[in-house]
Amino acid sequence: MRTVYIADLILTGAPQESIRNGAVVVNEGKIEQICSVEEIQNLGDGVEIKEFGEGSTLLPGLIDTHVHLAFDGSADPVERVRSADELERLAIMLKSARELLSAGVTTARDLGAPDLLDVRVKKMIDSGLARGPRMLTVTAPLTVTGGHCWFFGGECEGVDEVRRRVRQARREGADAIKIMSTGGNMTEGTLPSEPQFTLEELIAIVEEAHKYGMKVAAHAHGAEGIRRSLLAGVDTLEHFSFTTADGSMVEDAELVEQTAEKGTYVCKTICSGWGHYISEAVPDDQMRTLMDRGVQVVAGTDAGIDNTPHVDYVYGLEGMAALGMTNDEVLYSATLKAAASIGIAEETGSIEEGKSADLIVVQGDPRDDLQVLRNLKAVVAKGEEYVPEFHSETTWNATVDAPKYVPELTVKEDVISGV
Repeated sequence: MRTVYIADLILTGAPQESIRNGAVVVNEGKIEQICSVEEIQNLGDGVEIKEFGEGSTLLPGLIDTHVHLAFDGSADPVERVRSADELERLAIMLKSARELLSAGVTTARDLGAPDLLDVRVKKMIDSGLARGPRMLTVTAPLTVTGGHCWFFGGECEGVDEVRRRVRQARREGADAIKIMSTGGNMTEGTLPSEPQFTLEELIAIVEEAHKYGMKVAAHAHGAEGIRRSLLAGVDTLEHFSFTTADGSMVEDAELVEQTAEKGTYVCKTICSGWGHYISEAVPDDQMRTLMDRGVQVVAGTDAGIDNTPHVDYVYGLEGMAALGMTNDEVLYSATLKAAASIGIAEETGSIEEGKSADLIVVQGDPRDDLQVLRNLKAVVAKGEEYVPEFHSETTWNATVDAPKYVPELTVKEDVISGV
């Protein structure tokens, strides 16, 4: 049976593109047609019509390009996952997947999980045994011996070994490759400011992954790790915080320019859990500056890390706007641009005929106020409707007047790049 979704406003996902009083026809998990309300009568019998009324907005399902289903968003998710057995880890990940759907996220890229559980969860979702977003997986992120997130099982060193690990990840079902180019905040004995792999090792990883059509995401906090990742040709830079040895963040203008010139996507992983690390030195217009310099910014929250439940996704979008992006830019970064960054723009990310029926309906216009993304009236993933089970209680404490940063936001409510 065809299902027709009628909304007061349709945002297609393309920049600045919208349709008033339109309808989206869904058939067998795909968008079959986009038409006017008047054209619905020509669809014939066997049509279920769902009309959402005045003030409703239909838009593409949201995309989180950086999540960790294995982390539960508690105060100490690393200890939780390391102390859990395999069944408990699987249960955590299945719940995390439903939290994402409950936030309107219909596609997510998991950037690191243990025991091949991300691949297992993806298969369960694809087969209909579990509910969750479309998942892209990397299995265990590649890291040096004792490096950041070593406990996921991806330790490797040397050019030959890192190439072998890429081939192994592909064999085991990974869609992409994740590199821990620097240390991180959540692994004792590693430093976010310090690089981990040599340039030669990074180049080998990227060459091997690209040989098989796999994109490469680089966890990169410190400037040297960012520099090496750019030289190696990674596809996305995660965090991009320019963390120094003393914990401050000092942006390297030349590296920002190189990132823009290469067209490398950047995910700043703005999220709800890192307010206690924020510094007054962080520019109020941080995101605006990146956008104006031509950096391709996409949405991703590092969901699952300390105090960052997966259901808090919209908080990260509000943070992007609070730091200078317009609401239109934020929405694009969370839909079609996000899909392009992870290589699936032909499948999802916009309301187009032939694409997967991944869409949400909200009450209100998110171009005016991103908070309306919390007012979900419908969530549809691959044509299947989902009733949200979880709700975020973490909200921005002031109205974001995009594109301007709101100075009333307190330090503890601010955000910073994560793991």
